Amino acid sequence: MAGQEAATAAEFVELALGTPVELWLGVPGESEGERAARLDAARDIIGEDPHLFDRVTRIAATLIETRTPHLFDLATSGRRVKGWEPGPGAEAA
Repeated sequence: MAGQEAATAAEFVELALGTPVELWLGVPGESEGERAARLDAARDIIGEDPHLFDRVTRIAATLIETRTPHLFDLATSGRRVKGWEPGPGAEAA
């Protein structure tokens, strides 16, 4: 993929992963058969590339840190995420 340039965020992710994003997220209106085939292909790719999970995790963390850095800003007491409140019925930590 040397020499390729991403014009959109989706293209950046595709270049970083080496696979189309749709392989992992699916496409609207796909049939059960298409979904099964897509998931089989995804399993094969994961089996052949043991470092894929790490790359995806790094991409996701970088995007979160860049776009929503407050999610990584943990309060020192209780290690809670700033701005996050438990939903109704959730026990406070």
